[in-house]
Amino acid sequence: MRGLKGKNVLITGGTSGIGQAIAVRFAEYGSNVAINYLRQPQEATETEQQVHACVNRVHQEGVQDVLVQGDVSKEDDVVRMVDDASQQLGGLDVLINNAGIQISKPSHELTSAEFDKVLAVNLRGSFLCAREAIRRFVKAGTPGVVINVSSVHQRIPKPSYLGYSVSKGGMQNLTTTLALEYARNDIRINAVAPGATITPINRAWVDDPVKKEQVESHIPLHRPGTADEMGGVACFLASDDAAYITGQVIYVDGGLTLYADFREPWSSE
Repeated sequence: MRGLKGKNVLITGGTSGIGQAIAVRFAEYGSNVAINYLRQPQEATETEQQVHACVNRVHQEGVQDVLVQGDVSKEDDVVRMVDDASQQLGGLDVLINNAGIQISKPSHELTSAEFDKVLAVNLRGSFLCAREAIRRFVKAGTPGVVINVSSVHQRIPKPSYLGYSVSKGGMQNLTTTLALEYARNDIRINAVAPGATITPINRAWVDDPVKKEQVESHIPLHRPGTADEMGGVACFLASDDAAYITGQVIYVDGGLTLYADFREPWSSE
């Protein structure tokens, strides 16, 4: 993909699932990747191994991968993490805001601390990381890219996951506002909004035929997506092929946001 070779990319929450797939995809295209982990470097070992395997498989030379620790909900951690990634890679060109959590609980039982915890990681963390990346782009006077990994639930309500839905709704406005504000600096901000995606965190329904069918019945393409498919779209948005795209949300959802329950007319005619 054009314009990715040699670019320096920081991926938050890059230790598994979609974040891991994004890191591997960028390495495949010749980008240098900084993989963020939360507590221990061992958390990122599998991602690092997959990056190495990918680089060897596609015969990319000179690709760097580094590990950077940081809790995106903590401002001091974010400032240090972005600085660490930039120093180790020799600069920063692309930020992928992927780190995210969710808490499942009926909304009337959700504590304010639980609500705040989800927003602190998903929304405030994305703001902090974007702010630090944009500061670097503006100071250097160079173009830059920020890609927020959002969710179909920025648009589709998700009962019993109130904090998650609210955080992703906020991420949509974070994306559009920053895109408008920094377009004059040639800084592009877009979002990828995955639908049902096969990752380690949701093996419970992936490996259960009944639950899997329940999920797939709501998806027009009748299958969940893969983390690699999300990674491919993230790479596209960071590439020169997307140089005229900013402030957009790309739904990678198999048509989930088309509301499959309306495939057949159910109003009286």
